[in-house]
Amino acid sequence: MSRKEKVVVGMSGGVDSSVAALELKRQGYEVIGLFMKNWEDDDDDEYCSTRQDLVDVVSVADVLGIELEVVNFSREYKERVFADFLREYEAGRTPNPDILCNSEIKFRAFLDHALALGADRIATGHYAQVREWTNDGRTEFQLLKAEDGTKDQSYFLYRLNQEQLSKTLFPIGHLYKRDVRRMAEAAGLHVHAKKDSTGICFIGERPFREFLSRYLPAKPGEIRTLDGDKVIGQHQGLMHHTIGQRKGLLIGGIKGNQDDAGEHDAWYVAQKDVAKNVLYVVQGHDHPALLKERLVAAELSWVAGRDPRTHWVYTAKPRYRTPDAPCEIDALADGRAEIAFAQPQWAVTPGQSVVIYESRVCLGGGIIVA
Repeated sequence: MSRKEKVVVGMSGGVDSSVAALELKRQGYEVIGLFMKNWEDDDDDEYCSTRQDLVDVVSVADVLGIELEVVNFSREYKERVFADFLREYEAGRTPNPDILCNSEIKFRAFLDHALALGADRIATGHYAQVREWTNDGRTEFQLLKAEDGTKDQSYFLYRLNQEQLSKTLFPIGHLYKRDVRRMAEAAGLHVHAKKDSTGICFIGERPFREFLSRYLPAKPGEIRTLDGDKVIGQHQGLMHHTIGQRKGLLIGGIKGNQDDAGEHDAWYVAQKDVAKNVLYVVQGHDHPALLKERLVAAELSWVAGRDPRTHWVYTAKPRYRTPDAPCEIDALADGRAEIAFAQPQWAVTPGQSVVIYESRVCLGGGIIVA
């Protein structure tokens, strides 16, 4: 490089973002670390790790010899992410706020802030890759799966656009997690063995039901069987339940209307009627009501900025932890997509995202509405 490119790295205090900064430093970039504070309502309780994370970031920056900045995006987070999170739960859906956090905070507010600092690009510790690609004479930036398929996070990044990807680096996307930890240890970074964070970013390890009840009033209602419409229990609020849920229903041991062979099968949430405030359940993991061959997605976002082909074989993930499933897009109209799967998908959940892939390339996706 005739001039060192300046890259601002989002550093969380974990091993992944720490090694991302390490890799960029070794590649000759001018690296600045940036620690984002996105939540402050109750960051002094036992479940929040913000203070320790900042201590870890300061230590890593010191070892790497890079500048560090701390910025507070909690206002933006509350307006752009948390408000939507509450609206979705109140409407009976199950949102994925980490996806919105990526598109609105980590790759928008953070990117804008970094560019204002004079950065050429930003980087994060996500397990994903970006590839510059020429298509019909024009340059595109493709979002690719990570090399480590068990850690791939492209699902959470599907709403990124061309402008954002053109300014983004994923320095560890080609690495396996075990190698990331080894590199951190070899470099003398004490976070090499730090436990990965889990759960929704602003909730952390705290009890989810208790957290949600602070912001949304409980609305108890009936639990009914979907097959026979029989009242078999009471729920404390539809917001506390999601499609396919088994635990926490408190109706174990109650017989349904099935034959004796299935009368002791576990109960699963199959449907929510928000208007009537009724939770419908079925017995058996493979009950037909839990399996869907088709879904409808809205709020579509395509990485390349244009619609993909219909009636073409793709794969899709209707939620993060499901395997890629062969599918085709039957129709694209009015900002919605109808997606048909080769095999029925279990517990397709309104509010979650369905993400479409062509081989290793993440094309984009949308929010499941039906």
